[in-house]
Amino acid sequence: MTSTLPSPAYPLEKAQLDNGLRVVLAPDTTAPVVAVAVHYDVGFRSEPEGRTGFAHLFEHMMFQGSEHVGKAEHPKYVQAAGGIFNGSTHPDHTDYYELLPAGALELALFLEADRMRAPKITRENLDNQIAVVQEEIRVNVMNRPYGGFPWITLPPVAFDTFPNAHNGYGDFSELEAASLDDAEDFFEKFYAPGNAVLTIAGDFTVDDATKLVERYFGDIAARAVPIRRSFAEPVRAQERRSELVDKLAPRPALAIGYRVPDPDTDLPAFLAHFLLTDVLTTGDASRLERRLVQDDRSVIGVSSYLGTFGDPFDQRDPLLLTIEARHAAESPADGIVAAIDEELERIATDGLADGELSRVRARVASGLLREADDALGRALALGAFELHRGRPQMLNELPAMLSEVTGDTVAAAAAALRAQGRSVLELKAGASS
Repeated sequence: MTSTLPSPAYPLEKAQLDNGLRVVLAPDTTAPVVAVAVHYDVGFRSEPEGRTGFAHLFEHMMFQGSEHVGKAEHPKYVQAAGGIFNGSTHPDHTDYYELLPAGALELALFLEADRMRAPKITRENLDNQIAVVQEEIRVNVMNRPYGGFPWITLPPVAFDTFPNAHNGYGDFSELEAASLDDAEDFFEKFYAPGNAVLTIAGDFTVDDATKLVERYFGDIAARAVPIRRSFAEPVRAQERRSELVDKLAPRPALAIGYRVPDPDTDLPAFLAHFLLTDVLTTGDASRLERRLVQDDRSVIGVSSYLGTFGDPFDQRDPLLLTIEARHAAESPADGIVAAIDEELERIATDGLADGELSRVRARVASGLLREADDALGRALALGAFELHRGRPQMLNELPAMLSEVTGDTVAAAAAALRAQGRSVLELKAGASS
């Protein structure tokens, strides 16, 4: 019997300005705070060949001042008002956000509108941020054990096309070759208001917010919006393997990538794969935790997730279900892969145990509700749902959708993983003991 999971009922209002900017309003008076997020429909899958890392570099450029905001003043304004801010680059979007006391909504809208209208794209700013991004790569990838594993290193094994396979952090020489024309063209093409979603969540009235949005964003000139590209690739029938040596890693690691259904064309099957990740690795009772960590003791830790950064709803097709494990040198990767195969086959053949699906569904729905409980998490989720799916109300609808996933569809998801040509990446430990 299928039980219905509790669903949120966040009120939502949608609008669109004459310049094409989409607006999502989610008023909630439970706390005197407000979150503002702007999602632009461009991520590192959209950056041009020869300019790897450019989407992330441009995210940095958007914090270097704008027409009426000086260099480094954006952070000062937000922090002086008691708020926080940031931005992040994803495969299919770049987002910027502020979380502030409710009375500072106008400040956040002014700041976001000013840089949507006219960021300071100068040679000095570009050179400075190229150096900043290069240092970020040194810290987060080059000088860190398992740096970039597997989000940078697995896609070249799993995919064949440049958009899907290349390094979104960027190549040093390509970053250094970035020109002012590159930056200006990127802004002109992808940062048009019609290529963005503005989301406001928290303590405000719809009438007041609507007037402020029109005041600050309404006079930004409309520009042509690029046609949304498809990055589709065929699902492989044959397995592909690769390996790398990490000179800083103290023990080996393994990443296995599987293609999953397109959430836009087969959302029920996609959600079954989403629940399958929890069946496999979330909690002490999960299949691979019991098999690999507790029983075989062949791995030190194991996880599985959908999407490049573990958020299944922040990108479009194609995306991977990734199983990642750290293991001791005496536990060969082939044995771990074989054990994973056996557990997937067992799910595909025997189905789920009594109560397993209801436990997993409740845990996944609880996690989604927790993430959306605060204003900032809600704003980011609503903006991503609007940008990628055109349906911010999916935030309210997901628990009910998860309630409709059956044990048979989860078993079918496991069978689909076994039937395709997966991608296997072995990381060899190079650190001296």
